[in-house]
Amino acid sequence: MNSGPGAPGAGFRPTHVVPGDGLPAWEAPDPTRPTVALDAFLPVQLLSRRGEWAEVLCSNGWSAWVDGRLLVAVPQPPPTAGRPLERTEDPAPLLARTAEALERVRRAAADLTEGRLDTDGVRRATLGLRAGVVLDGDRLWVYDEAGGRWMYADGSRPTTYAVDAEPGPPPAPEPPPGADPGARAGAGEVPHAPTRVTATPDGDGP
Repeated sequence: MNSGPGAPGAGFRPTHVVPGDGLPAWEAPDPTRPTVALDAFLPVQLLSRRGEWAEVLCSNGWSAWVDGRLLVAVPQPPPTAGRPLERTEDPAPLLARTAEALERVRRAAADLTEGRLDTDGVRRATLGLRAGVVLDGDRLWVYDEAGGRWMYADGSRPTTYAVDAEPGPPPAPEPPPGADPGARAGAGEVPHAPTRVTATPDGDGP
């Protein structure tokens, strides 16, 4: 963990809690720099996000980076007058994508049964599809391929239930307005103009 700018004291306002199994933590948004794991149900304050990574502050002033997909949001009081309501995650688009993927699989299986496709055709028709859904009354588990996670809902907005793997690399910082397009080059890389092949003075190639 990293020490914050002093213990937050009375100004500490938790926005999330650590899930019941605890949470691995890292010194930076980098899987190669692990630190002490966070205890189960520990209140934390979200400081920033970088892709799937989240920087959190603990009540004792320590900060760390965690998998932000697994944090459990703390219910917040209603907004004051003039503040817009925070938008919650709508499960409808995710369910629609899942239904579309299942329909493609159903059509491919029907085409195979009726001889319109062979096994290679089925493989091509379903290449890259990933979907999953478990429904038990008002309880729903659905796989979010874009986020690499399982979502759970029991009549309320969905929350992250499990993730595929550790958070991936954070997105590259946006270059300042008017910066050279080469500013997106990776660390240690020197942007340069494209290489040109020119003829030598005698007319022969390089």
